[in-house]
Amino acid sequence: MSDTWLFYGVYGFTLLLPLTLYLRWLVDRERRAREAAAKGELFSDGPRGQHPHIDVSNCIGCQGCTSVCPEGGVLGMVGGKAAVVKPHNCIGHGLCAEACPVGAIRLVTASPALSAKLPCLTPEYETNVANLFIAGELGGLALIKNAVHQGRECIDTIARRIAALRQQQQLDIYDVIIVGAGPAGISASLRAIERKLNYLTLERETIGGTVSKYPRQKLVMTSPIEFPLNISLKKMQLSKENLLAFWKTITNRDGFHVQTNETVERIQKLDDDTFTVATNNGEHRSRAVILAMGRSGTPQKLGILGENLPKVMYRLLEADHYTNKDILVVGGGDSAVEAAMGLALQKGNRVTLSYRRDSFSRIKERNSKRLQDSVRAGKLRVILRSVPVEFTETAAVLDVDGIRQELPNDFVWIFAGGVAPNDFLKSMGIQFGARDLTLEVVQEASQAPDERSVILSTS
Repeated sequence: MSDTWLFYGVYGFTLLLPLTLYLRWLVDRERRAREAAAKGELFSDGPRGQHPHIDVSNCIGCQGCTSVCPEGGVLGMVGGKAAVVKPHNCIGHGLCAEACPVGAIRLVTASPALSAKLPCLTPEYETNVANLFIAGELGGLALIKNAVHQGRECIDTIARRIAALRQQQQLDIYDVIIVGAGPAGISASLRAIERKLNYLTLERETIGGTVSKYPRQKLVMTSPIEFPLNISLKKMQLSKENLLAFWKTITNRDGFHVQTNETVERIQKLDDDTFTVATNNGEHRSRAVILAMGRSGTPQKLGILGENLPKVMYRLLEADHYTNKDILVVGGGDSAVEAAMGLALQKGNRVTLSYRRDSFSRIKERNSKRLQDSVRAGKLRVILRSVPVEFTETAAVLDVDGIRQELPNDFVWIFAGGVAPNDFLKSMGIQFGARDLTLEVVQEASQAPDERSVILSTS
């Protein structure tokens, strides 16, 4: 009898121990999820682009969606159901919707009020100015998959209209001018070759758009994506250099016409319904125009004394070019945090990260952990609730909770976002207004259900 009770005791302990640990893990996981949700409500206005909406009545709590999210904790389990706990970290991968076995997740977007500054577009991505199109993140959707799709669709629309557009037989006029050689511009250019259109692509800097401005060896996440002319990107993970090399290969093909270092200064529609595109190098004429420029525009400046000094910069490409320096990085997004950590790794650098709020609520989970490790290791100093008030040749002056603090300084990097080119768009007569992008997102996602996005890690 004693042996039986001993057996049941051991058996019960063997079952209860892992069950107890599992239940404690579930409680702790839900606590973390609720804390993350509360933090998001406190420090964030919520998502500004596409993000998941969960139908909790259909959710079966399988946790498939929470395990596939690459942004770290956007989704969590609350009360046995999936919940969006960090909406401000979501950039719309859509992998959660693909992973849900019961279709309880669909992609939606922020409310129309949050989209009020976006240009008004038709389903064909045409503005209120006839034959003037917008493709890519300038229209509100940030993923490369969306940009590639939109660039291709714009060209298809122009190709369908081209017979009517060519009725006036002007000489020296393009069928379409594409402004920008990022993913949308590259896709549109390749499609123009495929549709045998007479086109020109203009890029103010170098081919690659936003990706070309990333720090060296920054990784971007990829999954298969199809460009026009049956060109595929199949690698599952690659760096900035790998992606730019891929683009260089396809843009070196015959028929790809791109003029780099040519800045578009003015676009005007003429009485004959054609366009004049004025650049720093001259003027071009076109029957249609596609704007594929991106939304980052020019860097946002702080407007303080000394900001025009040569040591103040807004973009970091080569962190290893700076060693044994006193450096200040300003900002609270992923770009600022990644730049600060990259500079802190270089020999002899003394790096300070200044942020105006009292915590980093907008950065990716992996960056948050790396930042904490860097601070604990003494590689990086963080000053919260601080605002730069002046830069001099040898110092940076901060206002820290109302107290001025002067730091020795050789270089400053400011990551305060960019000024969207809204004034430039308005000068062409493009109208802005509230727009709910939900239908667009769902339609684009459903057009290629097995195709996943190339993800750009933005702040």
